[in-house]
Amino acid sequence: MNSPVEGIKSEKRFLLNKYLDEWVSSNKTRFYGNQDAIMVLDLEGNILLVNPSYEELSGYSFEEALLMKFQTLFPIESLDKIFHYFHKTTLGQVQNFDCFMISKQGHTVDLNITNIPISVDDKIVGLYAVIKNITELKRARAEVRQIEEFHRVLTDNILDIIVNTNLLGTILYVSPAVKHLLGFEQDEIIGQQLSSLFYKEDVQKAFLEREKLLNNLKGYNRGSYRFIKKDGSLIWLEAICKPIVNSDTQRILEIVSVFRDISERVKAEEELWGREKAFRNLIENSPDTVLIAKNDKILFINETGVALLGASSSEEIIHTSIMKYIHSNYRNKAKRRIKKVFNGETTDFTEYKIKRFDGTLLDVEIKGIPTFFQSQSAQHLIVRDITERKKTLELILHSEKLSIAGQLAAGIAHEVRNPLTAIKGFLQLMQVPLDNSTYVEIIKSEINRIEIILSELLILAKPQDVKFNEENLNTLIQEVKTLIDTQAIMQNIQIEFANQIGNLTISCDKNKLKQVFINFFKNSIEAMPNGGTIIIEIKKHSKNNAKITIQDTGTGIPKHILKKIGQPFFTTKEGGTGLGVMISKQIIENHNGSLQFWSDKKGTIIEVILPLNNKQ
Repeated sequence: MNSPVEGIKSEKRFLLNKYLDEWVSSNKTRFYGNQDAIMVLDLEGNILLVNPSYEELSGYSFEEALLMKFQTLFPIESLDKIFHYFHKTTLGQVQNFDCFMISKQGHTVDLNITNIPISVDDKIVGLYAVIKNITELKRARAEVRQIEEFHRVLTDNILDIIVNTNLLGTILYVSPAVKHLLGFEQDEIIGQQLSSLFYKEDVQKAFLEREKLLNNLKGYNRGSYRFIKKDGSLIWLEAICKPIVNSDTQRILEIVSVFRDISERVKAEEELWGREKAFRNLIENSPDTVLIAKNDKILFINETGVALLGASSSEEIIHTSIMKYIHSNYRNKAKRRIKKVFNGETTDFTEYKIKRFDGTLLDVEIKGIPTFFQSQSAQHLIVRDITERKKTLELILHSEKLSIAGQLAAGIAHEVRNPLTAIKGFLQLMQVPLDNSTYVEIIKSEINRIEIILSELLILAKPQDVKFNEENLNTLIQEVKTLIDTQAIMQNIQIEFANQIGNLTISCDKNKLKQVFINFFKNSIEAMPNGGTIIIEIKKHSKNNAKITIQDTGTGIPKHILKKIGQPFFTTKEGGTGLGVMISKQIIENHNGSLQFWSDKKGTIIEVILPLNNKQ
């Protein structure tokens, strides 16, 4: 037999089902087409009916939902809240609250639920649960709160002053930074005119800018002004002002201004202007020609450059091409170097010949430096007249050649005497009636050797014009070795030669490079008075360069002396001029090469790097 309580529940369940049949049939479209999820629950929380929006929201199908209780949709920590509002609804009160549920897929969904009691014959028999998905709304609200908090923190802590004024310029709000920058408390200046803070000479300028802003609803103004601090001192502030416009009426409501301290920047700009003025004076009065060019078009030239080219004024040169003044033999090299500078590389001083307005030629060296001019990438070119220096170097080089020739004379005389002795002996033997063909061949060979030695000696004594030709690097080194062999043998020194790259060619002035290597070989010999070994190696340094190393087994060069090698007139030899290495270094650099020395107690290594012929 059923208990009275069970009887009451059965009665209410019967009434609820009857009500639902009648209600759903008359409200079918509103129930099933509603965008909000709707559940019908009995007084025990059993789900009796759900619409399609509920299925979409929860992930549970209609059939699955009918097997569930309302509370199973929510996490345990939310059940007290759910039961509280459920109980109040069963007492006849409409309840609205926010909570979250776990969908079938395990996703957390934020909800707003309205519980509406269902009454039949004055009896509460169940309830509707109308459920709205407020996940996006909560996210949007959270973002708004986050933005508002960000703005509050930013306004309260930013070092810039933020000011709101009305159309008359009265201060409605000022951020706390006003204390840091101007020394005022916020309350001291709210309600005051913004213009009262400006330095008197800047008030008119600020007023005119404000008038422009009021006539430009979508624009903003930027300007720099001097402000008076509370202690009476001045501070430079940069202002950005923008109107706040009513979107409906298109009327300006307020003006928001942000003021930033630029005192240090103004000071730096003034110092920079002073330095620029000094730099311009320095450039204009530089003893070297200074050019600024964009690609090959001249944008600026100083007075020294005008005089160098023989023009009457800079206007004759500005906007003309650099190539107009470069000798035709050097234009390809100039184009390559201009391209390097345009790509951000600094090029070292390199020799050129330039043509003046009167047609005369000058020897110069030019260095290229990447720079900016008139907000554009450009080339800063330093042009130095080296005509007199070249004459001096030629005289020094000639002197060095004669000096080396004199030192080699004894060895060469000895070398020439040996084949002459052999020739004399064989001529005496040829007086005897024998087969003399073998003697004749030996005599020819010795005479040829004498010719080679004498030809190499003439190179040192006879002035030669600078002339670049394609030369075999291996042959060039071998010829110098032949010339130096005699002196090496006399000093009990063995010369070893190794070539690892074969017969590659370089573009060079053969005579000048011979002078360089004779100088280096001679220095190595003199570093080994008791005999030793010189190792000469030719290697591939990179795709476009060859490396020649000359290594001796002498006592080495102390570090404090090694640093001075190549300085003019510095020498460790008695009677030396101290110009040999300097001239050799200059010759190598004129061949676009480089020179390096290493030394320790085991000996010295001289490294020469030269560019190979690009055609190889």
